[in-house]
Formats: sequence, C-alpha cells, structure tokens
Amino acid sequence: MAIDYYKEGNKYLVEKQYDKAIQVFQQGVEYGDIDCAFALGGIYYDAEGVEQNYNKAFYYFKLAAEQGDPDSQWCLGDCYYCGHGVEQSYEKAVEWYTKAAEKGNMCAQFSLGLCYDNGEGVEQSFEKAVDWYTKAAEKGEVDAQCSLGNCFYYGHGTERSYEKAVEWYIKAAEQNDAEAQLNLGMCYEKGEGVGRSYEKAVEWYTKAAEQKDAEAQLNLGICYEKGEGVGQSYDKAVEWYTKAAEQGYVKAQFNLGICYIIGEGVEQSYEKAVYWFSKAAEQGYSKAQLNLSICYIKGEGVERSYEKAVYWFLKAAEQGCAEAQLGLGLCYYKGQGTEKSYEKAIEWFTKSAEQGIGAAQYKLAEIYNQGEGVTQDYEKAFEYLKKAFNNEYLPAKYTLAALYYEGDTILKVKDYSKSFSIFKDIIEKG
Repeated sequence: MAIDYYKEGNKYLVEKQYDKAIQVFQQGVEYGDIDCAFALGGIYYDAEGVEQNYNKAFYYFKLAAEQGDPDSQWCLGDCYYCGHGVEQSYEKAVEWYTKAAEKGNMCAQFSLGLCYDNGEGVEQSFEKAVDWYTKAAEKGEVDAQCSLGNCFYYGHGTERSYEKAVEWYIKAAEQNDAEAQLNLGMCYEKGEGVGRSYEKAVEWYTKAAEQKDAEAQLNLGICYEKGEGVGQSYDKAVEWYTKAAEQGYVKAQFNLGICYIIGEGVEQSYEKAVYWFSKAAEQGYSKAQLNLSICYIKGEGVERSYEKAVYWFLKAAEQGCAEAQLGLGLCYYKGQGTEKSYEKAIEWFTKSAEQGIGAAQYKLAEIYNQGEGVTQDYEKAFEYLKKAFNNEYLPAKYTLAALYYEGDTILKVKDYSKSFSIFKDIIEKG
C-alpha cells in the first residue's frame, strides 16, 4: 500500500499536479512510507510547485533519515552543512553523510570526501578525502571524478600523477562537467599527463566556455588571441573575454581593457579600457591597478589626476607590483599627486630595484650620485648603474658608455674599448 502512495505521488509530480502529489505523499507518510517522506523533503527543499520551506524539508528528511534511508541521510547532511531548516553544523553534516556514505550513497560519499578535503566538521585529511572521492567516482559521481582528478593533479592525499588526473578529468568531462572540461583543456595546453595539443585544449575550453565557465572563456579568448589551436582572431578573443568579464572574472576584465587600449579586435577606446581596468582594479588585481594609474597619469580615457594615480599605484605596489613601485617612487620624487618625499621615493625605488626593474635601479643611481635625500655615495650610485646596465636598461647603457669614455671619480681612468663595446652593442640591438 505504501509503495502505491509513492508511485501515485510521483505520477502527479511528473504531471506537475503538485497539490495532489503532496496530498498523496503525506498520506504515504502517515502509513510510514519513508520514500514518501523523502519525496516531500525534496519538494519543499527544491520548491517544486510550492514556496521553498527548508524547515519542512528538514522535518521530512529527518523523518526518513532516522529510519535508515540513505538518500534522506545525505539530504539531511546537506541541511546541516548549509544551515537550511536547522542551525548550521559541519559536525552534524559529517555524521549524516557518514551514515549514508557507508550504505553506498555516492552523493554522500562525495560530500564526505569534500568535508575531509576542507577540514569541515572533521580533522582535515586529504587521504580520507581521496578514499571517499574514489568510492563515489567509481560509481560515476561526476563531482567526485573531477575532485579526484584534482587530488592526483596536485598530489593531495595521493602521489601526484598527471596521467591519473587526466583519466578522471576525462570521465567527468564526458559527463559534461564544466570544471573537468576546463582542467582537461589546461592539461592538453600544458602537455601534462597527455601529449600537448592546442587543438584539444581549444575543444575542451569551448565545451566549458559554452557552459559559461568564466576561466574557460578567458583561456579560449587567449587561444584566439595567440592563434594557438585555432585560427587567430582578435574579434573572437574579445568576444570570449567579454563573456568572462561580464561574469566578473578579473583577468578577463584586464585583458579586455588591454584590447581597448591597443584597439585589438575592437575599436580603440581609452574610456572603455578605463572602465574594465577599474572593474578589475576594484577586485584587487594589481596589473589592472597599475594600468589604471597610467591612464590617470596620461589622462587617457579619464581626466588626468595624479592623486588617483598615486592611489592606484599604492594599491598595486603594496601587492609587490614592481612597475607600480617604480611609478609610486616617481610620484614621491616629483611631488605629483602627493607631497614630495625623497625618503619615500627611495623606499619604493629600492623595492622595485630589488625586483630587477632597470629604471628603478637607474633612478637610484642618479639619486646617490646627486645626493638627493641621501648622503652622496658614488660607489653606491655606480653599483645601481651596473645593475640597471645588466638589466638592459638603455639609459644606463648610454651613461656607462659615457663614463668609460670620459672617466669619473669612481672609474678613475678612461676605457675607450669598453665604451666602444657598449655603443656597438646599443647600435646592433637597435
């Protein structure tokens, strides 16, 4: 009799006669049919023909779970995990996931693996995560297959194996999992666990991108921009960058800004470049912050503002962006957008110089040579000049060539041979 209630209720559910389905399922619950209780939990959780009601969903899932139904135990675990209809508790979630997982419920096995992976409600254990992912993945659970692929790719809880990662990515990708398709595309692009193939990379990026995966859209845009695995098309690159950018994907917003700056695949527009740089900069992307600063310095696409340039230079510089550190140093050196300060200029030039930026090294050479804000130090000046020279900074080459030609307080003697050699190198390199 109870099974008849469940079948009849499902018939009404398929026909979208939700009121009748709920009525029949409730009658089944009165007769102790746990399948009917599970069905009612699902209706209220997913708002099928009714207003969403997590409290009722929790009630019915719990009713069936306590009678040993593994599907309801998994769903009850989800309620505790998300705090739906009950106070959130990762510990309780793990408890119910475990009950269902031990009965072979693949969704619960994946969820339990995820808890061990993240250390939620249980002590973190990548090894146990792999164990549960494997159980679920072997049953065909797509999220588990992708997650297991990630474990093999990064060597979490198991020995790193790009080959096994690809194996599991393929299984998930063939089930149309966008993340797995993205990951598989990257493996083909890098030649990790599989022979490098830009064509295959594009194939899998496209599948994921068409499912609105923002990172895949970005990567596909890059492939079109570079002509890797597909005919070069700046228009197509912009198309995919735009799709990702509109989803808020920061790297795509930056790339799209660059396209507008140089007019690649789109009509040049400094205003639109600033728009997209601003979007990315506000999300903390240092490259966009740097480029936005430069737009403010030049007054391109926006009214010139040294103050705003300094603001964004600082944001990027504090993240370690060497070019922004140089730009910020120049602002302090010139007193543009901020109070002039040789001390702060030297501080930021030094940070930039330590990252190998020739222009910063050359500026420090000038500062120590002139004694601006520091004790004049010719030896230190020459030291920075040599560093800038070694980093192929052209003004440093001209300066050093001139010093060898004329002699100075450090070199003591002239060296026409070295001077000629440097000038010859400059000419040969254009």
